[in-house]
Amino acid sequence: MSDDQHEFGSASLSARVLAQGAELCRLQHGGGRDYLWPAGEVWPRHAPVLFPIVGRLRDDTLVHNGRSYHLTQHGFARDRRFEWVERTASGCRLVLRDDAATRALYPFRFRFELRYAAAGETLTAEYLITNTGDAVLPASMGAHPAFRWPLEPGRPKADYALTFEADEPAPLRGVAGGLLTPADRPSPIDGRRLALNEDLFAADALILEQPASRQVRFAAADGPSVTVGWDGFEQLGIWMRQGGDFLCIEPWHGMASPADFDGDFVTKPWLMLIPPGESRSATYRVTLRAR
Repeated sequence: MSDDQHEFGSASLSARVLAQGAELCRLQHGGGRDYLWPAGEVWPRHAPVLFPIVGRLRDDTLVHNGRSYHLTQHGFARDRRFEWVERTASGCRLVLRDDAATRALYPFRFRFELRYAAAGETLTAEYLITNTGDAVLPASMGAHPAFRWPLEPGRPKADYALTFEADEPAPLRGVAGGLLTPADRPSPIDGRRLALNEDLFAADALILEQPASRQVRFAAADGPSVTVGWDGFEQLGIWMRQGGDFLCIEPWHGMASPADFDGDFVTKPWLMLIPPGESRSATYRVTLRAR
């Protein structure tokens, strides 16, 4: 058993998770097609874990109690090695704790645990943040899985759509220079359906601030599909990088700073404010269908 990664699964699904960043790096239906992006040159990640922020802070700077800390986009968890807590044939648990290096970027004490479990055709990932300090813990967390687009090699990307659980008529947010724009972008979602094409992402991500849905299906009219569901996450980002054959479906609890925000970090919008000794959790699920 490698200390760097863990493989697990069910009769219908196989997965691999890395200790580095607690990152899911393989997700296959049975022993066949991998539904995850293979971390190519265009974007060298598979499914990074976002903590303790989602998105970017203005000038990559966290201000707290009059001091400034350099904290870059999406935080540091994706670049830290997690400890294995449990490893089984059907899942694993990993943990990241604060240390001197994290406190130099983010001056708070925490325990951040990820739990992965495979059952049937579904992978479940649970995020759990615990405040181990004696002051309120301000934090965000998010998932960033990138799925192959197209799911079948050689199929046109324009064959694919996202189908939401509910109608999503609200205007969308976006990002400019890494910072959040107002919720004033007309939604390209037609009822519950978003027809996909790369031009949708010319101005970066599409952000649903308060989605009515708690799941969305990514598929063409036939063939394999991916359904992503979530609980405890409050926002949803959809993103791809020009030139990349992937689509990210990203449940978040938290977003980038608004362009005009320059206050103390604890007053930043959309943070969780976790009292000492308490925890907050959120879960996302990925269900694969071969046909």
